[in-house]
Amino acid sequence: MAAFLKRLAKTAAPIAFGGQTKSGSSIRFGALAAISGGITSYYLFSSSHDLVYLDQLNEDTTPKVALNPDKWIEFKLQDKVQASHNSQLFRFSFDPNVKLGLDVASCIITRAPTGQSAEGKTKYAIRPYTPISDPDAKGYFDLLIKVYPEGKMSQHFASLKPGDVVEVKGPIEKLRYSANMKKHIGMIAGGTGITPMLQIIDSILKNPDDNTQVSLLYANVSPDDILLKKKLDMLSASNPNLKVFYTVDNPTKDWLGGRGFISKQMVVKGLPVPSDDTLILVCGPPGMMNHISGDKAKDRSQGELSGILKELGYTEDMVYKF
Repeated sequence: MAAFLKRLAKTAAPIAFGGQTKSGSSIRFGALAAISGGITSYYLFSSSHDLVYLDQLNEDTTPKVALNPDKWIEFKLQDKVQASHNSQLFRFSFDPNVKLGLDVASCIITRAPTGQSAEGKTKYAIRPYTPISDPDAKGYFDLLIKVYPEGKMSQHFASLKPGDVVEVKGPIEKLRYSANMKKHIGMIAGGTGITPMLQIIDSILKNPDDNTQVSLLYANVSPDDILLKKKLDMLSASNPNLKVFYTVDNPTKDWLGGRGFISKQMVVKGLPVPSDDTLILVCGPPGMMNHISGDKAKDRSQGELSGILKELGYTEDMVYKF
């Protein structure tokens, strides 16, 4: 099983675990949510042998989902693999008959105990993450997490072993994406800020009726820090409506991509121009956010637009900050 996850970490192409096929496994990509309900029919015969048909309808049209926005739910770690020198890919499992219950683009909230307060109450580390697995998949979800030396939550994830559980609540909706909502979407991501972008990219590319053009600028410290590069390269090579440009702060001698921070020139060359049919999505560390668009407000609302996007003529209704 770990071998399959390692392949996902390298290519992130759709896979099935334990030799299971897409169509025959209990854990499948692209599966739709189960709809509970049924019709129970009773046939009663009268003394004259006339057939009386009584049909009782008890149909529940609410899809079954694993998440609960109001309750912490435990999810079991199925497996994990190293995705880069400081990032890991985690797969969590649940009822194989239901999907997670995640809209595009949404995140989940995770928590882990860190000790007790002076009053004897449990203290928790709480952190949002964006799953990178197909929202329609049943029975599992995947998280791509950068492990920070001083990160309480990421260190907790790194310590997990298969069979351990993590408490999750959600989903928390960020941007409600719908097909063809804009003609051209530009994306600027740094590090693990790629995760909400990938959620939207996958949604666009798997829908044959979605004609949205996508341009991604992806910034990292070094080539080795680029997460899911093989998957992004594969998607861009096979989908003409996806363009990807990489830039790194510390390039190797054979590096052919961009060098340094994302610049005005990179945005002008690689992203759609300001217009009513343009949307620019930004997600990354605070320093990058301040440089590109300004960070979100203290109350986590979008806040004022600043940075190079404002200087290039984009307006607040053309930019969304994750």
